[in-house]
Amino acid sequence: MSSWTRWHGPAMARLWGFCWLVVGFWRAALACPTSCKCSTSRIWCSDPSPGIVAFPRLEPNSADPENITEIYIANQKRLEIINEDDVEAYAGLKNLTIVDSGLKFVAHKAFLKNSNLQHINFTRNKLTSLSRKHFRHLDLSELILVGNPFTCSCDIMWIKTLQETKSSPETQDLYCLNESSKNIPLANLQIPNCGLPSANLAAPNLTVEEGKSITLSCSVEGDPVPNLYWDVGNLVSKHMNETSHMQGSLRITNISSDDSGKQISCVAENLVGEDQDSVNLTVHFAPTITFLESPTSDHHWCIPFTVKGNPKPALQWFYNGAILNESKYICTKIHVTNHTEYHGCLQLDNPTHMNNGDYKLVAKNEYGKDEKQISAHFMGWPGIDDGANPNYPDVIYEDYGTAANDIGDTTNRSNEIPSTDVADKSGREHLSVYAVVVIASVVGFCLLVMLFLLKLARHSKFGMKGPASVISNDDDSASPLHHISNGSNTPSSSEGGPDAVIIGMTKIPVIENPQYFGITNSQLKPDTWPRASPKTA
Repeated sequence: MSSWTRWHGPAMARLWGFCWLVVGFWRAALACPTSCKCSTSRIWCSDPSPGIVAFPRLEPNSADPENITEIYIANQKRLEIINEDDVEAYAGLKNLTIVDSGLKFVAHKAFLKNSNLQHINFTRNKLTSLSRKHFRHLDLSELILVGNPFTCSCDIMWIKTLQETKSSPETQDLYCLNESSKNIPLANLQIPNCGLPSANLAAPNLTVEEGKSITLSCSVEGDPVPNLYWDVGNLVSKHMNETSHMQGSLRITNISSDDSGKQISCVAENLVGEDQDSVNLTVHFAPTITFLESPTSDHHWCIPFTVKGNPKPALQWFYNGAILNESKYICTKIHVTNHTEYHGCLQLDNPTHMNNGDYKLVAKNEYGKDEKQISAHFMGWPGIDDGANPNYPDVIYEDYGTAANDIGDTTNRSNEIPSTDVADKSGREHLSVYAVVVIASVVGFCLLVMLFLLKLARHSKFGMKGPASVISNDDDSASPLHHISNGSNTPSSSEGGPDAVIIGMTKIPVIENPQYFGITNSQLKPDTWPRASPKTA
């Protein structure tokens, strides 16, 4: 019981997993040809006994053949042929090696569906001839053909040309057998009437208007006589070609603007190699604004757009119906250019509610124009919730006659613009008005306080009532007690003499002490000496 419990848990799951793994390897082994070993990405056949007689193929229910990236075959003397459909299932194949085997023939289309092939090694086989058509569509970084008994003929001259034009300094010691069965170095091989062809296209520069039709002509030369064909890539426009002997023509109708910038080639090909002459198609067409969106905020506010046109269109922005002259605060920026397509934005630096409104983009060239408009809202008006839908003021801007902004000139700096500098100026004016109002209020309040204090001091100084004035303008008038009635007709104004102070309704005489005021006898006037008053006794 304890043993059953021990094997009934995770251990049993591991056991079942191991069993399924063994079964998987067993099935893969069954799918793998005799004398070969197979994995999920590799097939290698190196056992000479019993060996293989055909190119190895996996069974349909085995591992996916598209995952095979390498096939290695060695010491298979009975393997002589690679047929057209032998390798097509291995679409992911990168490395193919067949060495020390009996390979004699490779079909012309054997590698037609193996576009990922990079390395081919056919060392020490039985190849007597090999056409370049096997490999012309491949981007091979290595093709090793050492040790094959090639026959000296024009069929293998392409291998010599390939060695001569190869950028790598490493070359292979290749030989061929002449009619006398003598080994001739391939580098020294000379075959009469066997050379590279040439192609000549009639129109080196081609410019056409959208919707028009054109005809291209091409002539080829070479010995052996080359074949002529057209390479039009992914041309969208309708086209058809005609070939007669060593002359050919290509007719393109209703040319599309999408084909502007594409390359068209006339190709001449023979056994030795190929040559081509190409032309770039230039299509002129009216601008089209394919994209215009509401502003987005990043480092700056941006109204994004995409414009197509050739020649490059001139761009002009309008704000609330008036021309928008660009400056350092608001300008057109082109970020990406793709042939005849331009991606950019109208960039605004710190826009405010003064920049809310309708923005229209006009793109124009000699073939026509296009325009689109969007409404932009950057922030709410003061006192209005930013989420509300504001009523844009009818702001009228004068047309200064500024020239349209070419798409290449991303910053046309002008000072007379309805841009964010208007908002900055308005903000500064509002701030100045607020500052003046505050300062004026403070000053007025201070003046009122001062007037109140002065009035209060005037009525309470020394506790005196009634009119009073300084006796005279003489030097001794600085005395704080030298104040009398100034000719008033109060009942007591004539009492007490000239040096008296009126307190209430009583006139009290005052005797000044010169020493109290720090005045020497020499500085006193004769009439300022103190006089005795009968009332002081």
